[in-house]
Amino acid sequence: MLLQASTSQLVLVDYQQKLMPAIAGHAEVAANALRLAQAAQLLQVPVWGTEQNPSRLGPNLPELRALCQRTLAKMHFSAVAEGLGEWLQPPAKPAAGNARSLPKHLQKPAEAERGSIVIAGCEAHVCLLQTALELLEDEMEVWVVTDACGSRTERNRDAAFDRLAGAGAELVTTEMVLFEWLETAEHPEFKAVHALIK
Repeated sequence: MLLQASTSQLVLVDYQQKLMPAIAGHAEVAANALRLAQAAQLLQVPVWGTEQNPSRLGPNLPELRALCQRTLAKMHFSAVAEGLGEWLQPPAKPAAGNARSLPKHLQKPAEAERGSIVIAGCEAHVCLLQTALELLEDEMEVWVVTDACGSRTERNRDAAFDRLAGAGAELVTTEMVLFEWLETAEHPEFKAVHALIK
């Protein structure tokens, strides 16, 4: 099972200016999140952001916020509880004509859905965990980018990864995501994406 750029969306959870200095390994975590967002832009993968209680914790890092299509301000720890799920699901299209008039094999195929949710953020054991678990409950494929996630302690971060893996999330790294999105060294954006990780 490999990721595909055409069916992916990227969610960046709470990389907030006042929170990041307290995150273990925060510089590497933020750098990997930026690589993911930049590659997503190059490969036309939608990027969404969330901010936990931004009036207290401030906005997301400006370089990440600038790459998000939209950013959801929230008070619940799970972004799904505040509407992220609606952003990730394509709007239902009304059926045109009598849907029973054609056999299924003659009907126009539906647009490809972007049901692979690549997610990274802070804190891994709180907002990221609760958001990812609710996305799994909503029957979405969830891919957690471990080297772009952080908590104040490594123990909390690792406990989140254990729980997410047990719940059915795929644990991946930034480079796994980028190379799976590219698929081939002949991809027109290969050099630009490869430059992000050199």
